[in-house]
Amino acid sequence: MRHRVAGKKLNRDIKHRKALFKNLINALIIHEEIQTTENKAKAIKGLTDKLISRGKKGTLHSRRLIAAFLQDKKVVNKIVDELGPRFKDRASGFTRIIRLGKRRGDDAMIVKIELVEKAQEEKETKTKTGERKEKKGKSK
Repeated sequence: MRHRVAGKKLNRDIKHRKALFKNLINALIIHEEIQTTENKAKAIKGLTDKLISRGKKGTLHSRRLIAAFLQDKKVVNKIVDELGPRFKDRASGFTRIIRLGKRRGDDAMIVKIELVEKAQEEKETKTKTGERKEKKGKSK
């Protein structure tokens, strides 16, 4: 029975699992989107959301708590300085999971986990550049 047992083990011991989560979260924050298996994405989604909501406060205490977990100054600075202000109007739900399909070798579901606001900014820039191209095309 799994009563009151939270999270998935992912066939790893605790040290390996924590290291895996830290590496995945670091990559997600730096690149703002990563591809991984569905179970791993679901495991880090809550942790990532908690770190970003902690970074929204922007205090020294929150910065140190994030640094104690991730242990990478670049990622901590990006969470507090860039992602905190970007998500200031959003209460929760900073990441999204998009299914891509099954992996050929072991039939594992591959997903893309990404930050929500990043996708909206890309769409705006694409439409702006598309409008610029159309305007240039009409003037010629």
